[in-house]
Amino acid sequence: MSTRIAFLKGHGTENDFVIVPDPENAVDLSPAAVAALCDRRAGIGGDGLLHVVRSAAHPEAKDMAAEAEWFMDYRNGDGSVAEMCGNGVRVFARYLQHAGLVTEGDLAVATRGGVKRVHLAKEGDVTVGMGRARLPEGEVTVSVGERSWPARNVNMGNPHAVAFVADLAHAGHLFTPPPVGPASAYPDGVNVEFVVDRAPGHVALRVHERGSGETRSCGTGACAVAVAAARRDGADPAVTGLPATYVVDVPGGRLVITERPDGEIEMTGPAVIVATGEIESKWLETVVR
Repeated sequence: MSTRIAFLKGHGTENDFVIVPDPENAVDLSPAAVAALCDRRAGIGGDGLLHVVRSAAHPEAKDMAAEAEWFMDYRNGDGSVAEMCGNGVRVFARYLQHAGLVTEGDLAVATRGGVKRVHLAKEGDVTVGMGRARLPEGEVTVSVGERSWPARNVNMGNPHAVAFVADLAHAGHLFTPPPVGPASAYPDGVNVEFVVDRAPGHVALRVHERGSGETRSCGTGACAVAVAAARRDGADPAVTGLPATYVVDVPGGRLVITERPDGEIEMTGPAVIVATGEIESKWLETVVR
């Protein structure tokens, strides 16, 4: 490990990330190291970490290298591995643009949830093709204290439980995962969204992200919410032949989600690089012992 490791800090609708450029996959990022870097008091601070690696250099992404040069090796703030992060993909793409590795226009990003298509504007928002939602069968319930709600099970490459509530305050503090049942529905844990209506085609959410706690935004969560809201509202683009678009307000800003008749979901929102710096490798080695 070198004496210093380059990093950047970025966010998408205030879902913030430590970014570690490592094209050849040479930096050892153990779960403990990731958790230390994401620590908001003793580290850099972030909801998660974006490890930027060439697909050909990472064993989990080699099979996608012909289609996508870059792999988003995403980690949650506690150091655990995650399949996908919608806001993270936008920030990942913005980093590639910031570093001069890609230009505005279309590109592909490899993730554990598959290859994602991204459109980068020179200035402004980033649009990500998030793939199709899966809607597993079976009833799911979310609880907070004495309240409970039926929830929609939506999988966006990672699992979500979407509950429509009368007031976002009913979600409670969200420091710990809200109980979700049955446990068999989510054997690897779940992201939980609490949703209220603002207007037709316009909702707002709070979210507890698996491995990170309450975050200011969740891209896959916003997509899951839009799909759940559309089905609740009787809209299925595959049936109607018409796209369904929802504005989704998150605590950190606003995302626009469109589900097309072919089932593909697009998410549009901001992505910002806010800082660059260097990590002292001696510090990192010390905190992970």
